[in-house]
Amino acid sequence: MCGIIGYTGPLEARDLLLNGLAGLEYRGYDSAGIAYFNTASQVRIIKNVGKVAALRECVKKTAEVSHCGIGHTRWATHGGVTDKNAHPHRAGQVTLIHNGIIENYHQLTEEYGLGDKLVSQTDSEVAAWVLDAVYRDCRHDPLAAIGAFVKKLAGSYGFCILFDDRPGEIYAVRNVSPLVAAYTRSGAIIASDLTALISYTKEYFVVPEGHIVRLTPYKVRVYDMDYNRIEPEMLEVSWNMDAAMKNGFPHFMLKEIHEQPEALRNTILPRLAGNLPDFTADGIPDELFLDCNQIRIIACGTAMHAGIVAKALMEPLLRIPVTVSIASEFRYEDPLVDGKTLAIVISQSGETIDTLAAMRLAQSLGAPVLSIVNVKGSTIARESDHVFYTHAGPEIAVASTKAYSVQLAALYMLCCRMALTRGRCTKAQAGQFMEDLLAVIPAMEAMIGQSDHIRSFVRHLIRERDTFFIGRGLDYAFSLEGALKLKEISYIHAEAYAAGELKHGTIALIYDNVPVIAIATQDHVFAKTISNVREVKARGAYVILLAKEQAQLEDGVADMELRIPDLEDRFTVFPIAVALQLIAYYASIGKNLDVDQPRNLAKSVTVE
Repeated sequence: MCGIIGYTGPLEARDLLLNGLAGLEYRGYDSAGIAYFNTASQVRIIKNVGKVAALRECVKKTAEVSHCGIGHTRWATHGGVTDKNAHPHRAGQVTLIHNGIIENYHQLTEEYGLGDKLVSQTDSEVAAWVLDAVYRDCRHDPLAAIGAFVKKLAGSYGFCILFDDRPGEIYAVRNVSPLVAAYTRSGAIIASDLTALISYTKEYFVVPEGHIVRLTPYKVRVYDMDYNRIEPEMLEVSWNMDAAMKNGFPHFMLKEIHEQPEALRNTILPRLAGNLPDFTADGIPDELFLDCNQIRIIACGTAMHAGIVAKALMEPLLRIPVTVSIASEFRYEDPLVDGKTLAIVISQSGETIDTLAAMRLAQSLGAPVLSIVNVKGSTIARESDHVFYTHAGPEIAVASTKAYSVQLAALYMLCCRMALTRGRCTKAQAGQFMEDLLAVIPAMEAMIGQSDHIRSFVRHLIRERDTFFIGRGLDYAFSLEGALKLKEISYIHAEAYAAGELKHGTIALIYDNVPVIAIATQDHVFAKTISNVREVKARGAYVILLAKEQAQLEDGVADMELRIPDLEDRFTVFPIAVALQLIAYYASIGKNLDVDQPRNLAKSVTVE
């Protein structure tokens, strides 16, 4: 969840490290630090609580020069937010930064008698002291020491390491926590995220799990745990640096909302053949869809909400059971999964640790896995049986927007192909389905065009402590993501309820002027949803209603209305998603909050 950057080469390392950390700020963090070799080949550490800008000011106070160093932004897991708990950590001849969690740190503390040595409350410092002891035992052989060191660890980790007697060299090793590396004309660089590399190169490799990387100013070498050199698989970034910049927008989130129509075009159009979904280029065979008798969708957060929409779409069309599992719960529920289960795993980053662990369990139970991932070469993508890559480009804001939309597009296309393959629809019906899917793109553009109108909705929201979302069927599925968006960036307590359940308890929460965002785009339950709207309105709620242009409404049903283009019911999620994202965005703006980096959150969740 934290950010890692490491560099060795002819450039000024301190500036590069600070710029790299600034590029990783979107991941979420509470402190930052760098460690580097100075001209006397001594390791110097500068770190503090707060933003990278504050760290930059601290670094400016020293006049040193460096050509090798490591940097880190921390998101607290073990120990509070303090300067001492910030990374890097130093122990004897070892200085390191760490992403992940060392689960057996307490046992290691006792085994190595570290109680009096520790100056922080972190598992990462414990790891540094253990590595220092092992390094001495291995007679200062870095490869042997790291190989022996990781055998002592339980948990997840991505380490970048400096050894005092190896100036100019960086060592790295990972288990689960992602690392990417590259050698460029400007030197060798390693990071937790591609955004830190893209300014220097488009060619990179994903550090394989259970391998050691040695970076010097002139080369990058990768070794397996038998210390044999291996050649990593080189990949190429498909987007340029502009995609990771705001480009005139005040926030990344707003830019990414505006990018959704293009992201959908990039995801859908290359997979159309004769107006039908075609996954030949993805290597996804039709047999995968024929050989299953149930579907398990496994995901977290926003990706899980995309799965809930897919369930509501798939079951009526495919007529097979579809279960959506929260990835963090999946491993502990003794799931009913076998070789006839198609497991669809969804993760924007492809590194979400709960989703990765759940996927591995599904595979161990015999289920073939199809992953929907946005990051090429990520762990989930590499370990899946089949991959559907979305083409959203980099998503920098913590709150997911365009990743959600392209995940939905992927699920809709998969559903259409599966229905066609299994004889649940004709080619003509599948073609119409895809035409309807393409029609959502101008509908999303139309919603973006209503931004000013949508902004007017939040004046009431930001004055209240709660907001409730209601809807039926697919509208309820949509509302779950709307509630998550509002709460995660505006800090307004928001909940989504199936509208028909209000009378079974939750209507007790309605009070005068409480905002209720009602979604009513499903024609077959429209009248019933409006009845539920009347129920909350009668109890004093302030109702914001989202409905189709063609919907007939009496005066006074809602306090404010937003009309979306007249799409076929199954496809209204796409413009609704834009509307709900904009509501959350403007609510955050109205409260003067940090839209792109909300408190306590991180972009890529790589710890349990």
